[in-house]
This record gives sequence, C-alpha cells and structure tokens, in this order.
Amino acid sequence: MSEGKKMTSSRRHHLKSLMLQIAARLLEQEAKDCAAAKEAYMSEKCSDLDLSGDQAALMELCKKIHRTIEKIDEERYNIEVKVMKTSKEIDELKMKVVELAGMKKPALKKVRMSADAMLKALLGSKHMVNMDLRANLKQVKKETKEEAVETVGDWRKNIEDKVDRKKMFESS
Repeated sequence: MSEGKKMTSSRRHHLKSLMLQIAARLLEQEAKDCAAAKEAYMSEKCSDLDLSGDQAALMELCKKIHRTIEKIDEERYNIEVKVMKTSKEIDELKMKVVELAGMKKPALKKVRMSADAMLKALLGSKHMVNMDLRANLKQVKKETKEEAVETVGDWRKNIEDKVDRKKMFESS
C-alpha cells in the first residue's frame, strides 16, 4: 500500500480475522502432527506386551523392563547434569562479558543556568516569571509567648459551673 492510502477499519478487521483463522488451522495441524509423532515413537520404542506364558517368563519380562527403566533414568540424570553444567557455564560467560564491557555512562554536559533563565527558555520571552522565592515570603515577627501558669483551683467549683451550664441547656 502507498503511504497516502489508509486501510478502512472493516478491511483491517477482515484481514485480522483471516489471519486468526489461518493461525488456528496451523495450530490444529501442529497438534495432530505432534500426536502422530508421539504415537510413532511409542510404537517404535515400546513393543506390545505378550503376557501369555508361565510365571517365569513374566518374571523375566518384568526384570527386562526394570533394567530398561534403570538405564533410561541413568541417561536422564546424566543429561540433566550436563544441562545444569552448561547453563552455569553460560551464566559465568555472560557475567564475564558484562564485566569486560563495563557500564558505559554517557558524558553529561554541565549546564550553568539559573532557574529564571531556564523558565524563560522554556516559556518564552512573553512570560516573565520571577524565581526569587524569598521576595514573596511574608515576614513574621517572633513573639515569645509566656504562658501564665494557671493556678489549680478547687475542682468542686469547676463541677458546679458545669452543672449550671447543663441546666441552662436543659431549660431551653
């Protein structure tokens, strides 16, 4: 498509649905292929069991299967160890690469500009903003407050005053 022409939303939706249908078909085919490959492998590696026979033949069959399982487990363990060893080696090599490359810091330029000049550059010459914040502050006189020590009076008097107030509210 050329740069000037835009795709309509209905066309885009139609193409997207077609792509999703194709992807779904491919996933189904892949699942079928995987199942067929698994079935072929199992038929190749695992022959059908012949359970007809006497007890001695069955015991021999069980021992053979047990030896095969031990062999497979040993191979699996060896492969796991090799994988762990190589993954550790890969991690160590990655660390060496990072150490050799080092962290490159970008060169920063020193900019000596006042806040007023920075705002003027950002906002343009029309907006005059003064960044002298101290000029805008109010001056406050410090007053030393001398708190008079209240004399502790008779507590019964305070209670009597409160009873009078209570009566005043109840009467109205």
